[in-house]
Amino acid sequence: MASIPLDDTVSERTTWASSVRVWVASMRAWIFFFALVIGFEVWARMEYHTTFLLNPFNASSIAVFAVGPLLLALGQTFVVISGGIDLSVGFTMGFAAVVFSKILNATTGAVWDPLAFLLAAAVALLASAIPGLINGLLIAKLRIPPFIGTLGMYGVARGTAYLLAGGTTVPISNPLVSFIGNGSLFSVPITVLVTVVITGAMMFLLSQSRFGQHVYAIGGSRQASLRAGINVARNTVALYVLSALTAGIGGILYTARFTAGAAQAGEPLLLDSIAAVVIGGASLFGGSGTITGTVIGALIIAIIQYGLVFVNVEPFWQFVAVGIVIIISVLVDQTQKQLSGGRSDE
Repeated sequence: MASIPLDDTVSERTTWASSVRVWVASMRAWIFFFALVIGFEVWARMEYHTTFLLNPFNASSIAVFAVGPLLLALGQTFVVISGGIDLSVGFTMGFAAVVFSKILNATTGAVWDPLAFLLAAAVALLASAIPGLINGLLIAKLRIPPFIGTLGMYGVARGTAYLLAGGTTVPISNPLVSFIGNGSLFSVPITVLVTVVITGAMMFLLSQSRFGQHVYAIGGSRQASLRAGINVARNTVALYVLSALTAGIGGILYTARFTAGAAQAGEPLLLDSIAAVVIGGASLFGGSGTITGTVIGALIIAIIQYGLVFVNVEPFWQFVAVGIVIIISVLVDQTQKQLSGGRSDE
């Protein structure tokens, strides 16, 4: 009977171990998700003798918690896959919320309520696209690094939103908008249903369209994309406009939910949006990521936020927990790149 060389056996074991580590790294979002759900479920049954996630109220609350970060993260996913980052989305969301409130107040009572909503939403989305367009032009045409360009726009959008709002919140009074923000259809919050539709559209755009293919190509190698005939500048501008538009939708739904527009509406959600993308498996080095992963990432953050409140832990610990998960995700991403033959410092 022929014996297997020792070197071949060691090589096979090493290859198998590397494959397992790569698989674990690629599935990190799902692992985090199930670990959290199981952890909180066990706690709920041991401490309160009830269920955590199978409770309809808890499930609905988690979904509502995830709406804001997810809407910002949807556009952020495209940007991160392309190798960039958008730090302005938080105050782009606030800017859109204030514009929406102002236009809605000016038209409510003067025209039919649904028409007032549509007019205000259209103007708010157009306004939110402006920061995205400027970001894209700065990065694509003037070659300003995304971190610096979007950080500058963060300040511009912030100041403009506060000036427009007069330094305060802008309350609204429109029954239709209030229903959209706090009503339900088939026991599902309308804001969640709207987010599901938008998520489906973004998923199709990224995975099934030529634009989505170009996003991955640009993130993989800008120079190779140029040689392949891809209009990198035009696609880059479109990426940042898309990111701003999803932030604008977030601002509209925020105003509908709280019946007031606020310049700071998206400020606490910036970190969450980036965290959702990274936790969901997208690489900060560009070239990889999915909308499905981002959805799981947003749900993980929502579960952390709601779950810590559920178990009576001080809410400030949620920042610590999310930060730890981000660090672990980035470390796992670097390990995955090294195991797959990539370089984490590119």
